[in-house]
Amino acid sequence: MPVENAGRARSARSVYCVGVALIYWGIDEAGYGPMLGPLCVSASVFRVEGWAAGDGAPDLWAVLDKGVCRAVRGARGRVPVADSKKLKLSNQLKTKHPLTHLERGVLSFLGAAGQEAWDEAGLCERVGARLEGAAWYVGGAPELPVSTSADQIRIASNVVRSAMVESGVELLGIRCLTICEGRFNEVLRARGSKAAVVGDAVVALMRSALEKFGGEGAGVRLVCDRQSGRTDYSNMVRAVLGDGFETLEQSSRASRYVAGDRDVGVLFLPEAEDGHLPVALASMTAKYIRELAMARFNRYWSARAPELKPTAGYVTDARRWLRDSEGVVSGDERAMMVRKA
Repeated sequence: MPVENAGRARSARSVYCVGVALIYWGIDEAGYGPMLGPLCVSASVFRVEGWAAGDGAPDLWAVLDKGVCRAVRGARGRVPVADSKKLKLSNQLKTKHPLTHLERGVLSFLGAAGQEAWDEAGLCERVGARLEGAAWYVGGAPELPVSTSADQIRIASNVVRSAMVESGVELLGIRCLTICEGRFNEVLRARGSKAAVVGDAVVALMRSALEKFGGEGAGVRLVCDRQSGRTDYSNMVRAVLGDGFETLEQSSRASRYVAGDRDVGVLFLPEAEDGHLPVALASMTAKYIRELAMARFNRYWSARAPELKPTAGYVTDARRWLRDSEGVVSGDERAMMVRKA
């Protein structure tokens, strides 16, 4: 049973004409490397009608090409969906908000699914994100969007919705697990590595996928961005599927697993966000949620010390920020906010 994108000659939109339904999950993270701020692990899940049983995952950029595209250039009103690193703009850019493309993508897909979010509290509720109770994340529910108008998001949502309706594709939901600094360090101590912190979140999202959608008589494809160059994910797959799976491949190219009796395929792939739209949307969501969390972090500390320059939390700049904040941040606060790996 193939797990990767099907390379068939038939028209992309013919998926609506034959076969059964496919539940298609993509998982990715943002914030693996930083010293400050949360780790966010996100998933987006689609239902594709008429995808033949046993087929690999479809190319949703091709299926939804009337409403979405891979790049900002040439979008012509469509919504770009891509690796968050390609869509997040520089914080130094003066002409556009750095979250312009990430925000438009995430909010328009949520809107297309009837899950509009017009403030941060609503967004977190829609995607299940929880920022734990550190003072720098608490308080207020800033309005969204921050980079454009609500009307522009509604227009983009309609474009995406129209493409999905025409093609028999439905966004079932977007989820984002936020592991803030205290919880990150707690899991790190218990599990022994940063990769295990991410792995636990990925397993939780995969379990959720099967619990919610694995019994609907549809095939399930779970695609996840590869973590830290590893190739063996059998323990993670076993935690989700039990022993009833087969390993098809564990190589530098891909790690593929199937549970044929349930028509479930699991794929770990380098740069999966470039080949699977649900992974790209998950990448965008994780990055968007993390950026909003860091904006809260910086607002809080700037209110206490206006001379502090904001930080994105990555190691070199985090060390600069921690030096600059001496005398402002207490020892207890510093112990709470610094991730240990």
